[in-house]
Amino acid sequence: MGQLIVRGLDDRLIRTLKQRAARTGRSAEAEHRIILEQALAPETETFAEAAARLRARTPTQATDSVDLIREDRDRDHDGAKR
Repeated sequence: MGQLIVRGLDDRLIRTLKQRAARTGRSAEAEHRIILEQALAPETETFAEAAARLRARTPTQATDSVDLIREDRDRDHDGAKR
């Protein structure tokens, strides 16, 4: 496994990392590793999540599909008479 050295960190950031690690019962290194894994994990969404996201972007339909089908049938029927 590789190593990563991060230089030039603000002392406040280091202190916060150590406090977070202490709260979770981990070393600062283990906490840092977990933070990196979470931040860099590939984003995957389920089909249901993707559908909900797309549904939220789609405007609601004010017209019932039954009405639209009936209009098409009526228009096609009227056009056949001409």
